[in-house]
Amino acid sequence: MNIERKSLPEEQRHMSWDIFVQDFPADVKRLEEIPPDFKPASLGKRSLIIEKIKDVAPTADFTNPAWGIIIGEGWSIEVNMSSEEDCKSFVFHVRGGDAAVCVVAAILQHLELRAADLQSSDFFVSGPRAIESFGKWRAYRDHVVKRFGG
Repeated sequence: MNIERKSLPEEQRHMSWDIFVQDFPADVKRLEEIPPDFKPASLGKRSLIIEKIKDVAPTADFTNPAWGIIIGEGWSIEVNMSSEEDCKSFVFHVRGGDAAVCVVAAILQHLELRAADLQSSDFFVSGPRAIESFGKWRAYRDHVVKRFGG
C-alpha cells in the first residue's frame, strides 16, 4: 500500500466506523430477522469486486488486494478483504467526514450489495440515516479519544 496510517490526519488514525458487507437475505428488513441457519453465498471474485469499487472510486489503492484504501479530502476508507480470491465478505473502515458515507453508499449501490452498519447493529441505509449513524459513531470515538487518549 502506498500510504501509511501515520500519514493520515490525526482524527483519521483512530478507531473506524465499520460497515460489514456480505450476502444478506433480500427479504429481511432488520439484521435480527436473519435466520440462524442462513448461509451467505459468495460475493464473487475479489478482483472483480475491486474493479467495481474502482469504477466508483478510481483513486482506490489496492496494491495489497486484501487491504485497499480510498482517500478523499478529509476522509479515508480502508477496505478489508480476504486474502482469498473467492470473496465471502469484506469490511469498510470509515474515518473522517460525511463525504466518506456517500462513497460507501455509491460503492454498495454499484455492487448491488447490502451491508451491516456495526454502529447501529442494523443494515446500512444510505442518506440521512447513515449520516446520523456515522455522527453517533464519531461522538463515541471523540469521547473515547478524549478520555483515554489517542
